[in-house]
Amino acid sequence: FLLEDMRIYKMAEDLADLTWEVVASWEPFTKSTVGYQLTRAADSVGANIAEGYGRASPVGNQRFVRIARGSLYEVRHFLRRADKRGLLVKGQKQPLQAVLNELLPALNAYLRSLGKEGL
Repeated sequence: FLLEDMRIYKMAEDLADLTWEVVASWEPFTKSTVGYQLTRAADSVGANIAEGYGRASPVGNQRFVRIARGSLYEVRHFLRRADKRGLLVKGQKQPLQAVLNELLPALNAYLRSLGKEGL
């Protein structure tokens, strides 16, 4: 199967796109601080899934899926900061939260599927 057909990859792309849409409207200061970090972390989730997918071994893939999971936790952190600082407008938080709530367990399941030492 193709990378683009993988459910977790599609969710990671959705997360990155939703994050971009949110951050694009922020003021320069918030964009250059929280926005930059949030966008970078969100883009990193899918990028690491893709890099792992391209590795020749399950061990190499596992390594990058773990990095993707770490980036996902970083996204959660910066979204909590953005929400606490009033940067998220009505209607932005729920779609992001929905993707996060689905993507983390899906990433963990994918990691487990790659081998016993996945987690």
